[in-house]
Amino acid sequence: MKINIIPCLSDNYAYIINDEKTNTVGVVDPSESLPIINFLKKENLKPNYILNTHHHYDHIGGNIELKKMYNVKIVGFINDRHRIPGIDIMLKDNEKWVFGNSRVNVMHIPGHTLGHICFYFEKEKIIFTGDTLFSLGCGRIFEGTHKQMLKSLEKIKNLPKETKIYCGHEYTYKNAEFCMKYDKDNISLQKKFKKVKKLRSQNLPTIPTNIEEELKSNIFLRCNQNDLKIKLNMKNEEDFKVFKKVRDLKDIF
Repeated sequence: MKINIIPCLSDNYAYIINDEKTNTVGVVDPSESLPIINFLKKENLKPNYILNTHHHYDHIGGNIELKKMYNVKIVGFINDRHRIPGIDIMLKDNEKWVFGNSRVNVMHIPGHTLGHICFYFEKEKIIFTGDTLFSLGCGRIFEGTHKQMLKSLEKIKNLPKETKIYCGHEYTYKNAEFCMKYDKDNISLQKKFKKVKKLRSQNLPTIPTNIEEELKSNIFLRCNQNDLKIKLNMKNEEDFKVFKKVRDLKDIF
């Protein structure tokens, strides 16, 4: 499985995935069409599918133009069928969908939006998380609740540690600054921030990350850890209350 990162808009990432054995090509979350079209022309590729994680414009903005040009099938969550432009294939939570030679597990992960899903390629151990889990961060909660978001993150964090994470935005540097403010003596975080600084100084993506790195350094995945609770003066508080506190702090950071 070949994955190409396509920068879009100001800080979005779309992805072009290519199962070269079956010549199956997909586009994940095309926020705009032109960068996608330019890459496809350059590589002489014709997409078969668009995979949408959620309905926000910066993830579906290229749907209709790409569908008109390439006659692609648009894949999304059944409960968001009225909000995904041009949707053809409507998937359910925990449904297994086939992309080329790959089996894809559809995971409903509400919080950022109520209809948010991610696509987990089981054999390849690759997940497209949209705006739910970022490198060193998580998405804002627009439609769901903090409890829903925490449960969604727990679903993702329980995947195999080597799972590669492809998220919807290049937010890592800012996320790292926030994590450092409240978790600065975290050695894994310090190392990751150093790596992030180097990559961004060269204008390179910080994506993909992986579950193992995020468990050690992403403050939103550490809300069950006693050392973090102590730093936040929340030693005996429930994990949910810690998560809500951290998310609220990030909202005003």
